[in-house]
Amino acid sequence: MTRFALTLEFDGTPFQGLQRQAHGPSVQQAVEEAAHGVTGEEVTLHSAGRTDTGVHALAMRSHFDVETSLTPFRMMEALNAHLRPNPIAVTHCEVVPDDWHARFSCIGRSYVYRIANRRAPLTLERDRAWQVPQELDHEAMHRAARALVGRHDFTTFRSAHCQAQSPVKTLDRLDVEREGEHVLIHAAARSFLHHQVRSMVGCLALVGMGRWREEQVAEALAARERQALGLNAPPHGLYFVEAVYPDET
Repeated sequence: MTRFALTLEFDGTPFQGLQRQAHGPSVQQAVEEAAHGVTGEEVTLHSAGRTDTGVHALAMRSHFDVETSLTPFRMMEALNAHLRPNPIAVTHCEVVPDDWHARFSCIGRSYVYRIANRRAPLTLERDRAWQVPQELDHEAMHRAARALVGRHDFTTFRSAHCQAQSPVKTLDRLDVEREGEHVLIHAAARSFLHHQVRSMVGCLALVGMGRWREEQVAEALAARERQALGLNAPPHGLYFVEAVYPDET
């Protein structure tokens, strides 16, 4: 068996998330079907993270095992041919050792959330950014975000459907910056709870709108209850950016 590691870029708009679902199309299903079309084998795709309906990826790391012998380049080209017209692309492919695992070998994950801070309707970025027409104070958002960095109980920022055994996570980075009419929120950690990034972004946006005091983000964290959450940002502004592995640091 050969283990192929893939880097996937995808537009999550038409999918019910990355993981295979019984009630609709998924990125996993599309890649597995493409791999079957290339090799004739039934494969299982494993990925560094899970994404919800409408969430995108710039560089999701995944892998599958096959008996078919192909060079990484030929595998990548063949997969991309079979993936059309799905908005999924394999941007890199390599053979990795049998003990390398896209999910369990991963030691860091990062996301970026894009807010289009403008009044005019979105055209090119429709379903690819969260439009907030009210002027956002990104500096206040960044100051408020400082309270969330570090090791905390993130129960407030955790979906009721989260399957993680513990709500305690260590957030390595949460930065807010403005690029023209866009406000970008960068988040990095070893792992995240279900809806954690979107929940944090939603509360920071309330600060940027002036509807929350900066200190309320810390207060919501300390409450350790979902009812203290102010807002869960929509999925279409969220992008999986990077998966980090020990041999790549």
